[in-house]
Amino acid sequence: MSKKIILTGERCTGKLHLGHYVGTLKERLKIQESGDYDEFYIEIADGQSLTDNAKNVQKVKDNLINVALDYLSVGLDPSKVTMFIQTEVPELTELNFYFLNMVNLSRLLRNPTIKTEIKQRGFNESIPAGFITYPVSQAADILGFDGTIVPVGEDQLPMIEQCVEIARTFNNVYGKTFDEPKAVISTNKVCARLPGIDGNAKMSKSLGNCIYLSDSSEEVAKKVMSMYTDPNHIHVEDPGKVEGNIVFTYLDVFATDEDVKKYMTDYSTIEELKEHYRRGGLGDVKIKKLLIAVLEDLLSPIRERRAIYEKDLSKVYDILFDGSDKARKKVQEVLARAKRNMGINYRELLKGEK
Repeated sequence: MSKKIILTGERCTGKLHLGHYVGTLKERLKIQESGDYDEFYIEIADGQSLTDNAKNVQKVKDNLINVALDYLSVGLDPSKVTMFIQTEVPELTELNFYFLNMVNLSRLLRNPTIKTEIKQRGFNESIPAGFITYPVSQAADILGFDGTIVPVGEDQLPMIEQCVEIARTFNNVYGKTFDEPKAVISTNKVCARLPGIDGNAKMSKSLGNCIYLSDSSEEVAKKVMSMYTDPNHIHVEDPGKVEGNIVFTYLDVFATDEDVKKYMTDYSTIEELKEHYRRGGLGDVKIKKLLIAVLEDLLSPIRERRAIYEKDLSKVYDILFDGSDKARKKVQEVLARAKRNMGINYRELLKGEK
C-alpha cells in the first residue's frame, strides 16, 4: 500500500485572500489537524512565479515572504507540515527537464488554466516559454515528492489532469515509476470558487476584487460595504433577491446559525434572515454589518499571528530553509529512482560493471 503523501502550494503572486482560504487553505488545515497522512509538503512556487516576472525578481521575493506569513498566520504548523521554497530544491528543475519530453506543445496550449491565464496577462504572441510549460513544472513538484493527494482550487484541476498524463506517459516509457496523484477540492461549490466582492465569478488579485487575509478591520469593513447586492432592493421595504446577492453568498460560506443568533438576536437561522430579505423589510446595511462581524471573527486571530511573525522575519526564513532541506532529501531519492528507470544513472551502472 502506497503512502499518503500530500503536496500543495501556491505561486507567490501576492498576499493570499479569502478565495485561497476557502478554496485550499481551510482544507489544508483540516488535513493537518486530522493527521491522516504520512507526509505533507507545502510549496511556495517562486520558480514558477518567475515565468512571468523574470524581470521583476524583487516582486517575487516580496511575495514569497507574504505567502509564508499567510501560511503561518492561518495556522499551518511547521512541526506538522513541511513548508519549502521551490528554488531551494534544484532537483525539481532536473525532473522538470525530463518531464518536458513527456508532453507536446499543442497539449500544453490546450490546458484551460494556461489559456485563461495567458488571456488575463495579455501575452498575445509574446508568451514566455517558461509560462507555457509551468504545468510540467507543477507535475515535477507533485511527482517529485511521490505526491498522491493534491488539495487544489477547482481552477487547478486541468493542471492535475496534465500531471496524471505525464506520470502515465513516463511509466509507459520507462516502467512503473510514479503513482498517479488525485486532486481534492472542497465539496462546497461556492467555497471551490468564491466570487469577488464585485460579483465577478472569481475572487482574483488581477481584478482587484479581493478581501485579503491580512486586510485591516477598516479595510474589510470598507470592502464589505461596497459589495454588490440586489440592484432592485432600493428601499428597505422592497422585496430582495438572495440568489446572486454576493453578501448572502459570503454568509453561506462563512456564517453559521450561531453567528446569526449572536449578532442579529431577532433571528435564529440564516434561512430566517433570507426569508425576511425576500419579503422585504430588511436592509442591505444590516446584512453587511453581520458579514463584517463574521469575517472579523475569522480574520482577527489570523492578523494577530501574522503580526507576531512579522516582528521576526528571520524566524520565518529559518522555517522555510529547514523545510527546504527536508524537502530536497525527499526529491533526491525520487529523482534517483527516475534516472535509474530511465537508464541514465551512469555512476551506478559503472560501479555495477566493476
